[in-house]
Amino acid sequence: MDILLKAVQLILSLSILIILHELGHFFFARLFKTRVEKFYLFFNAGFSLFKYKKGDTEYGIGWLPLGGYVKIAGMIDESMDKAAMALPPKPYEFRSKPAWQRLLIMLGGVLVNFLLAIFIFWMMLYKWGDGYIPVKSAKYGLHYHSSLKNYGLKDGDIITHVGEKETITLQDISTELLYSDANYVKVLRNDSTINIAIPHDYDQTLMAENIAAPFNFQFPTIVGEVLPNSPAEKAGIMANDSIVSIDSIATPFFHSFADQIKQFKGDTVTIGLYRNNTFSEIETVVSSQGTIGFYNKMDNNYVEIKTFDYGFWEALPKGIDKGLTILSSYIKGFKVVFTKEGAKQLGGFGAIGNMFPKTWDWQKFWANTALLSLILAFMNVLPIPALDGGHVLFLLYEMVTGRKPGDKFLEYATMTGMLLLFTLLIYANVNDILRAFFN
Repeated sequence: MDILLKAVQLILSLSILIILHELGHFFFARLFKTRVEKFYLFFNAGFSLFKYKKGDTEYGIGWLPLGGYVKIAGMIDESMDKAAMALPPKPYEFRSKPAWQRLLIMLGGVLVNFLLAIFIFWMMLYKWGDGYIPVKSAKYGLHYHSSLKNYGLKDGDIITHVGEKETITLQDISTELLYSDANYVKVLRNDSTINIAIPHDYDQTLMAENIAAPFNFQFPTIVGEVLPNSPAEKAGIMANDSIVSIDSIATPFFHSFADQIKQFKGDTVTIGLYRNNTFSEIETVVSSQGTIGFYNKMDNNYVEIKTFDYGFWEALPKGIDKGLTILSSYIKGFKVVFTKEGAKQLGGFGAIGNMFPKTWDWQKFWANTALLSLILAFMNVLPIPALDGGHVLFLLYEMVTGRKPGDKFLEYATMTGMLLLFTLLIYANVNDILRAFFN
């Protein structure tokens, strides 16, 4: 059921993005009186699930959910319609239009995807507001993966800068560690600030060891909610109990408790806890998953949660800033793809589907859709033949030199681009399969 719900969210999100992307091409084509022969959601290799014709355009839904397309008359694209290109140019064809009009037609999809992401962020900020937790507000600091402790970081430290870049949130720290070339961090330890050297290629370590969360906030273990029929409930553990040990092994923070309890799967352990300032010990069974069945209490006394509400127009510049910030981070991170470990992290539809939650959450759905819209815009503008960016590159060459690339050259370039894209598509989805079945 979880997989099905993720798949539905993925298909809905991609369908919205594909239709609007192709609508961008369609809009400018029609604006410049260029004939659009087909407008399809998904590819219709061999047959269509649905189609109807209105005017000169056939609208339809294909059976192969790998994207969509508009077939513009007089254009060398993935349709490879050589017969039409062999005929003399018609006034309504793409190849008969001025270069600047053809450029706008090709950039229409990317433009729509970028504006869509900004619009979604705008509406999200207006409806749900925004918020973050300043790292400096963490009463107990952060706890770190062993890979960072090896460089000298200690639980309780607070990273305030990566290089000279100030980091306000956990996301800031992650982004800078992954994508910047900084080779040290500034750390607040007790009342002192110290510099700790971190190799600039630490991102490769993260990916090689599949470290998803190298650091997080540190909280004491305070029981928030006990799950019904859980070992904790049967043992008599109650909300607001403060757990401090397992079999006399100190677990002062929740992450240390969670790590330690996993060592006793299926066993019986003695939990040391404080209730109303009185220490007591309670025996409980540990489940086969290494849990006893409670949610930890997240108290605002441990961190400061900053929240912001925005009016309709006030949310617009914030939405633009959010979109540009995310796009900038993605572009910075794109270089990782060309590293050994980065190539292994490439994912296909499985990886994209896992972005969506197991339960339907409109806020997360739209946040993921906006992110994918930015990614789609960036990827499509890459100067690869068969992508919009490839066509844009050839058009810019024409506008600068005054010479059109030959039809044969465009034909071979498009075929090469399609081969490259299908190779990457297969590689990314094979990665998903290998991760799913062989870890």
